[in-house]
Parts: sequence; structure tokens; C-alpha cells
Amino acid sequence: MSTPVPTPAPTPATAALAGPGAPRPYQSYVYAYPHKTAYRPLADRPALRELWAREQKDALSLYLHIPFCEVRCGFCNLFTRIGAPDELTGRYLDALDRQAVAVREALGEAGPVRFAAAAFGGGTPTFLTAAELERLCDIAEKRMGADLSAVPLSVETSPATATADRLAVLAGRGTTRVSIGVQSFVDAEARAAVRPQRRAEVEAALGRIREARIPVLNIDLIYGIDGQTEQTWLSSLDAALDWEPEELYLYPLYVRPLTGLGRLGAAGDAAWDEQRLRLYRAGRDHLLARGYEQVSMRMFRRAGAPASASDDHACQTDGMIGLGCGARSYTSSLHYSFDYAVDMGQIRRIIDDFTTTEDFSRAEVGRRVDEDEARRRHLLQSLLQAEGMDVAGYRERFGAVPAGHFAAELERFAARGWLDPAAAPGRLRLSPEGLAHSDALGPELFSPAVRAAMASYELK
Repeated sequence: MSTPVPTPAPTPATAALAGPGAPRPYQSYVYAYPHKTAYRPLADRPALRELWAREQKDALSLYLHIPFCEVRCGFCNLFTRIGAPDELTGRYLDALDRQAVAVREALGEAGPVRFAAAAFGGGTPTFLTAAELERLCDIAEKRMGADLSAVPLSVETSPATATADRLAVLAGRGTTRVSIGVQSFVDAEARAAVRPQRRAEVEAALGRIREARIPVLNIDLIYGIDGQTEQTWLSSLDAALDWEPEELYLYPLYVRPLTGLGRLGAAGDAAWDEQRLRLYRAGRDHLLARGYEQVSMRMFRRAGAPASASDDHACQTDGMIGLGCGARSYTSSLHYSFDYAVDMGQIRRIIDDFTTTEDFSRAEVGRRVDEDEARRRHLLQSLLQAEGMDVAGYRERFGAVPAGHFAAELERFAARGWLDPAAAPGRLRLSPEGLAHSDALGPELFSPAVRAAMASYELK
């Protein structure tokens, strides 16, 4: 949104959103827990070799982060910078290579080390040239030992960088999924989101992706843009459906501090909440009627489409190796990364520091994960999926059913109609209304300690 939305007279829907004890539906997209703003510098700088010594390493996920984009959208608060002057991409890949050598050495040889899935994200990985993408794949394979041709490999791209030569490299190296950020097929809406693109460029990029014959195409769209109506939202969905994507992600627009829209003074209120909920439901119903199944609040998969995730990697329990200055790594007891920022000047500083780093053998910034945080993370990452959670699996891991640890929260969710009373025995699952309120439900499961750390985080 480029300007604040005026508040109309309350409607029944708006009143329901503001009912007693009901939180606002759009609070935080919970894609990882604990959130990176809860990380802090680690005083003991633990050695990676010690961190991974007792971890299961036979079904790891590998993530390589490329923090470059050709433009920065108005809603974006990801760790990325515009452009890469003075051969910065080459120096960044040099550092990534050094980091990969150190991390693979730290994983050791005492037990099996295997990667079950891989992803290149950012930023925009296809900001790199075709030759640089080859080198990125070599780092994953030759340094880390990931067999990219044998595991799911997902890569993010953009309309301007999805060129034929880059896509040929990705297809040749085993990419199974390409995700492209379109956000809107309506040029005026793209401009309102401070995303300079034209529909003709988007359509041309989608054509090139399909010509590359990568098995899974995902298209990202955003609802809640200033001036967007149900009609224009559905027209964007239909434009995406013309390409028969295997997956679609529908994201609500957020206005975050230090982003382009945040600097314009855009603000949200109950009317905006109501607009986003209305557009979400319209989009959800539109896709369900056209043969897509709902995987989460955001993700929809075409019926019969190939799965894009690994069969034997579980995000709740298996570790992750992140390479790059914006990537996270997860062990069972520590989540760690590098410094985090949104402001462009601060991001440039962190990237420059990364490119000159020689010693990548220690964790620098992170957060310890105790038993309580592990339970919260498991519940969050399971419950926010449409299929819900197997209660027996939770009990086997933690020694009690979820209600034994989160009675108050689950009772509150049930009272709001967020839990599905028709779920099969032994399965805890959200109702359609619960899925619609995932961005309110998730934050309610944050621990007091994580909330306090996030609240005290100094924005930069």
C-alpha cells in the first residue's frame, strides 16, 4: 500500500475481527522459529565442529543465499542489496566457497553426511550470470557433497533475471522447482507495490521457464495492494493459471519498517485487515475450484503435480546448513547465522564483512533452542500446514500430547473456531478459518523470551 487506507464505518466482518480477545489477523509470517530478530551475538562463538558432533546428519537441508537483486520492491524486508558493483558477486562466491570448505570439514566424517534437499534463495540467485550459477552449483556439489541431480533443488528467480542461459544451467544441474516472484499481473498494482515491471516481461519470463522444462513452476502473488479489488486479484490469479503452475503462493502484503513502503508512511488498520481477508478467501476458493489443493495458508498445489519437497527431510527435526551471509543453520540446540539488517547501508556493510572473512569455523550470531522452544517450533511448523500434526509423533518426541504443554493456547484456538473438530483421531489440524488466521495464530505460540528478544531488537 502506498497510502494509508481510510477507516470506514464498522461492518459485521470488521466487528468480528475486533471481537473480544480476537487478535488482528495479520501480525507476522512465521516461516522460521525463533525469528532472526531474536538472535544475538554469541559470546562463546562455538566451534561448528562441536555443534554438529552429536547431530544426525543423514537427512540435512542445504540452503545457499545470494543477497543481490536488480531492484528492491517496496514491501521487501529480506536481506538483499541492489546491484553488485566492482565484481562483488565474484568476491561473494569466493567467500561462499571458503565457508563451504569450513562447514563441510566441521560436519566431520564420523557418521553419514547426506543432503536430502537443496535450495538457492535470496535475494535473487539468478542475479548471478550463467557461469556464476555453474560455480554456485559446484560449491553445493563439490564442496558440500550435495548430489543436486538426486534431490529436490528449488531456485528463486525474477522476471528480469529468468534468462534462457541461466535457466539452461539450472535445468542441466538438476533443478526441480523454480519460484518466480510476480506479485501482480496488473501493471498499476505492481507500481503501487513499488515493483517496477511490466506484464509483458513477466509473461516472457514464464514462457522461458516452461521452455526449460523444469518440473515445478511456482508463482508468487500478493494481495492487499493499494487499489487492488477482488476483480483485479482474480484476474491476476487467472493470468497465473494460464501457465498451469504446479504451485502458487498467495502472500498478504505487509508494510515493514525500513522498507520502501514503510518509508512512504503506509499504514494498516481494520479496513486493510478486512480487505486482505476478503481477497485471501476469494483467492483460496478460486484455486480450490480449479483443482488446486491447499497446503498451507500461502501454498497451493495443483492436483497431481509432483511434490517439490524431500520425502525424508522433516523441518521439525532434521538439521539445516545455510551458506551465505543471510542464511540460517539449524542444529537441535542452536540456530545460528550472521548479523541481520533491512537498511541498505547496513546490508552492504554486512556483505562486505562476509566477503573479507577468512575463518568460518565458528557460529557468530544465533539463539539457543531448549526443550520448550523445540516444542513450540515443532507445533508451529506442523500446525500451520493444512494436513496438521500427528499427535503420536509429537508425544513420542516430547513425552506428552500437545495439550499437555499448550493447553491454554489450544483452548483459545478452539474457542475461536481455529481448530478442526472433524480432524481424524490423533491428528491436530486447523480449520479453514484457522488457516486463514495463520499469521495471528503463529505468533501466539512464541515464548515470552523470544517475544522479549524480538521486541528489544534494534532495527537496522
